[in-house]
Amino acid sequence: MISMPGMLQRAARHNPEGVSTRFQGRQADWTQTRERVSRLAGALAQLGLAEADRVGILSLNSDRYYEAVFAIPWAGLCMVPLNTRWALPENNYAVTDSGTRVLLFDDAFIEQAGELLEAVDTLDQAIYMGEGECPQWASSYEELIASAVPAPMSSRGGDDMAGIFYTGGTTGFPKGVMQSHRAIWASAMGSMPAFRMNRQSVYLHVAPMFHMADFAGSMGATLCSGSHVVLPAFDPEQVLRTFAEEKISHCLMVPAMIKMVLNHPMAAVADVSSLQCVVYGASPMPAATLDAFMATWPTVGLVQAYGQTELAPVVTTLAMEDHHPGGDKLSSAGQPTAVSEVRIVDEQGEDCPPGSSGEIAVRGPHAMLGYWNRPEETARALQDGWVFTGDAGYLDTDGYLFIVDRVKDMVVTGGENVFTTEVENAVISHPAVQDVAVIGIPDEEWGEAVHAIVVLHEGEEATMEEIIRHCRERIAGYKLPKGITFREEALPLSGAGKVLKTELRKPFWEGRARQVN
Repeated sequence: MISMPGMLQRAARHNPEGVSTRFQGRQADWTQTRERVSRLAGALAQLGLAEADRVGILSLNSDRYYEAVFAIPWAGLCMVPLNTRWALPENNYAVTDSGTRVLLFDDAFIEQAGELLEAVDTLDQAIYMGEGECPQWASSYEELIASAVPAPMSSRGGDDMAGIFYTGGTTGFPKGVMQSHRAIWASAMGSMPAFRMNRQSVYLHVAPMFHMADFAGSMGATLCSGSHVVLPAFDPEQVLRTFAEEKISHCLMVPAMIKMVLNHPMAAVADVSSLQCVVYGASPMPAATLDAFMATWPTVGLVQAYGQTELAPVVTTLAMEDHHPGGDKLSSAGQPTAVSEVRIVDEQGEDCPPGSSGEIAVRGPHAMLGYWNRPEETARALQDGWVFTGDAGYLDTDGYLFIVDRVKDMVVTGGENVFTTEVENAVISHPAVQDVAVIGIPDEEWGEAVHAIVVLHEGEEATMEEIIRHCRERIAGYKLPKGITFREEALPLSGAGKVLKTELRKPFWEGRARQVN
């Protein structure tokens, strides 16, 4: 049966002495990684958990994070990777909503982990996976591995749930996307021809490992039993140095990261001789950044991956061959992977002809099981096996997908999805605010910036800084408005009483070919 532990087992069988992970001076081969994963699974099995119970991970990138991703399903449990950029209330919601029983955490999240353990009734235990001294209220990751008996690999796999991956929600709360073992495997299989990975590949984890985008590269490298080099977090200079020092062949970065790397003074002289492929995705790539990449590093291949968490995550890829200056497909998201079937549908659910825009719907073995505890939202998004993405686009006569807008109300900034309702709820809780609409506006660094249009109560005053400071206590930093427009007249409404955000967006997007950046 296809399973995540089976992917790791296969790598250890086929490349037992090959390097599996390298992190801050530590190195393991695939045999050692399989042993550590089975021991950690054995330790988890002794904690009184039932099959399919949830185990959360709140940590910066590390080799231990990679091990935990496989140890949790090895023990027959389900992972809940938590967003390291979220504030305490947001992670509290995810842990509570998922019924997470055990939390793995590192040095960066000692305080938040302690508060979650205190606040969430279902959260029974915490495991410290950092580099320093283990807090008294937690168990030590390394001590658990050293003392545990290796566990047999769980029989769970296929369409059994492997994890819950939280993404934004239009109701103002995150939604837990239930992904199966098969879906994660299938997405990786579909992406591998475009990524061109093999046993000699060295994949750099620089995107956050909780993010499904990093899963795309991580699972591909695992399937071909290549090597994983891990950086705790993104730093442009460190990325450039690591390319050379670790002989990196593959890396996945969101466009905002690529822009920062290219803008670094070292970029023009960096040793990228080993670098074969940089995968980008999670948000649209500005044309100027693409041109700069190809001019700066003409020997390095580029692959775009379009998808979403609900599709584990890759739907289409724009191949290396399509990345050349002046290429007529550079503004597209590429063609469907071997496991993806893509339709463009109109409001009546009928297929649109080539060149006509509609909602992008996707079917394949990588489709989600649904949203955790949200049957109504699952029914809307998942229909007859098709995932309705909420993105608007069209297919050209060659079968290339072009993204033109978003059906759902969302801003994509620096590769992160920000649902505007959540930001609006934070802004309108300020006592001076009468009404608010949040939109995405063009931003050269992040692709889009979160922008709030605010109407104040009559006689009230508030500055942009005051409102943003108020919101900072309620939502993550990347969701905060980067700017605020104060408006005296009421927000424009449709006949149904809905705010006409298309009218509010027009002045900011005037003269642009598409309404996403």
